Amino acid sequence: MVVPSSKLQDLIEEIRGAKTQAQEREVIQKECAHIRASFRDGDPLHRHRQLAKLLYVHMLGYPAHFGQMECLKLIASPRFTDKRVGYLGAMLLLDERQDAHLLITNSIKNDLSQGIQAVQGLALCTLSTVGSAEMCRDLATEVEKLLLQPGPYVRKKAVLTAVHIIRKVPELSNIFLPPCAQLLHERHHGVLLGTITLITELCERSPAALKHFRKVVPQLVQILWTLVTTGYSTEHSISGVSDPFLQVQILRLLRILGRNHEESSETMNDLLAQVATNTDTSRNAGNAVLFETVLTIMDIRSVAGLRVLAVNILGRFLLNSDKNIRYVALTSLLRVVQSDHSAVQRHRPTVVECLREPDASLSRRALELSLALVNSSNVRAMTQELQSFLESCPPDLRSDCASGILLAAERFAPTKRWHIDTILRVLTMAGTHVRDDAVANLTQLIGGAQELHAYSVRRLYSALAEDISQQPLVQVAAWCIGEYGDLLLEGSCEETEPLQVEEEEVLALLEKVLQSHMSLPATRGYALTALMKLSTRLRGDNNRIRQVVSVYGSCLDVELQQRAVEYNALFQKYDYMRAAILEKMPLVERGGTQDEEAKESKEAQHSEAAVIPTEPQTSKLLDLLDLLDGTSGAAQPPPPLEPSSEGTSVHLLDLPCVSPAPASIPNLKVFEREGLQLTLSFVRPPGTPALLLIMVTAINTSEADVTHFVCQAAVPKSFQLQLQAPSGDTVPAQGGLPMTQLLRILNPKKAPLRLKLRLTYNHFGQSVQEIFEVNNLPVETWQ
Repeated sequence: MVVPSSKLQDLIEEIRGAKTQAQEREVIQKECAHIRASFRDGDPLHRHRQLAKLLYVHMLGYPAHFGQMECLKLIASPRFTDKRVGYLGAMLLLDERQDAHLLITNSIKNDLSQGIQAVQGLALCTLSTVGSAEMCRDLATEVEKLLLQPGPYVRKKAVLTAVHIIRKVPELSNIFLPPCAQLLHERHHGVLLGTITLITELCERSPAALKHFRKVVPQLVQILWTLVTTGYSTEHSISGVSDPFLQVQILRLLRILGRNHEESSETMNDLLAQVATNTDTSRNAGNAVLFETVLTIMDIRSVAGLRVLAVNILGRFLLNSDKNIRYVALTSLLRVVQSDHSAVQRHRPTVVECLREPDASLSRRALELSLALVNSSNVRAMTQELQSFLESCPPDLRSDCASGILLAAERFAPTKRWHIDTILRVLTMAGTHVRDDAVANLTQLIGGAQELHAYSVRRLYSALAEDISQQPLVQVAAWCIGEYGDLLLEGSCEETEPLQVEEEEVLALLEKVLQSHMSLPATRGYALTALMKLSTRLRGDNNRIRQVVSVYGSCLDVELQQRAVEYNALFQKYDYMRAAILEKMPLVERGGTQDEEAKESKEAQHSEAAVIPTEPQTSKLLDLLDLLDGTSGAAQPPPPLEPSSEGTSVHLLDLPCVSPAPASIPNLKVFEREGLQLTLSFVRPPGTPALLLIMVTAINTSEADVTHFVCQAAVPKSFQLQLQAPSGDTVPAQGGLPMTQLLRILNPKKAPLRLKLRLTYNHFGQSVQEIFEVNNLPVETWQ
């Protein structure tokens, strides 16, 4: 006998009336027991009511899996009330991970072939929600027939189901091409919107479909023109904008169809200009349509005047009071600044104003765009604005701002003195946030500017006397005082105010740096070396310098202790050589006179930078392999390295062995996007033929740094892979120091190598993730 149970409304009231969670669980457990009993006794008249209550229990987060088979029974029932609840239960309780969902395929097929629109709509909704690839293949033909049914209700749902099928099974695209062309003549809003969405999916996933639908660009242009000028119906207008959802969807489709296609782009140029100039921007709906118009203009082959109009629209967005609109404007301008630099330059004052936004995301985007706008004509004004922002910017932006100013100054500095002054101001304001190579770059710059030695040492001495907390600034100042301390004491520099400095003051300042708790070990090393160099620059007695150096002969820091011991030896045993050893550094040339020579020098630096950091790491790996091999005998000295046209990286990785060196393996470029290039170089040590060493080198030739760069790799199970730590996580812009990482792959079966790489990084303000497989590795890597 069936146990009587409450109605759905009574169950909801009882659950809401529970005062504690324990009472709620008790009510639900009791009701679930009644539902199970009803299912077990097989009450066909009240099954849909019991399942409706079970679905409510499922929505509250309680287990309801025992109702899955009841859903199938209700779907197979001829009664509409049963089908309605059964299909709803299937959409909530079933998914692709459960085999039970395949059992409703025949029921859906039968319901789709019926003439009852409500039942067909239920079946289509369920298929578009839980349909797996197998179900989509079986029912695609039925859905294609319903696309041209007379009722717009069924056609709309069939179109949306076709979108789901294309996403699940892209190879079924061809069967939906003919109906789409007919559906474009549809006047019903829902059907037309779904059709545009379906065509968009087809074009994104099938090159053949993209070519096919380029023929309908004039028809799409006409539809959008009608929307802009007259509108389809007032019921779909929002804030005076005619059907903005349909406009946005058509603009997205036109962007796909016009990309890299001259004829299609020409067809839509006039229409895009009409939309861009006549759309109301006082409401958010109009701004949404305008933004999609701008994206379409920038992505197709539009005329120059239209692109300038798009940039001006983004410039107006920067003046909008809505933060979201300002954010998308900054992001879009950053994306197009490389291709339309002069047009974006017109809005530079507005972009600079956005730097002072209290919203951190807006100020970050404004900073990235401001740095991209710096060129040789505005470098002075932009650097001044950026330095003003650096003084008050949030701590999480100080590093990006300081590094960006230094890079801009290095690229566009009008004079060496201006370049030095700019770097000094940045080091003074945010010295702890600059890049690691800032110290080396500034010392190289000062060393190469012989006419500015006296000016530089005076500026640095004054800055050091005021603040010794900024470690990069202290390091550069200590180096400069050690090199040009005699110019500091002479007091003759026309470019600065008169400054009288005594020897004791200089020595006392360096001792203060050595004794400060804020000084890093590297900073103390700079100061100790500066004191030692001053022993040959100053005219007074060197006893004070001797005493300081001797004190650090027992320092706990090994590096400082070693320096102090060596300097003491110079004083005691080799005093006659001290002046020659500690003489001034020679001038450093910063590139050749010809562009071609500068380029060759830069490429040579890249090659050396990519090789040198990997040598100790690689040698350690190979030493470990030798130990594992269990070979015995005295170690043989490594053979001398012979110059080779294949590059130095192979020789640095070669093992000392008796057999001749293996043949070199050609390098392979595996990735390139927006200036970021990834190259693989290979070495197989002669002593371990099953081992392959792969050096991953990332070079960035774009205008912006690649940050948070992570490279991950995977190989088949028959291989053994070990990833070594990378040289860093930032790939500098403009072909700066490359990032390198070593992969060690053991291939005992000598099987063909397949490598899967995953790259994640931030570039031009965008987070990028790329996953790709490398199948074209040279055969020398495994044979």
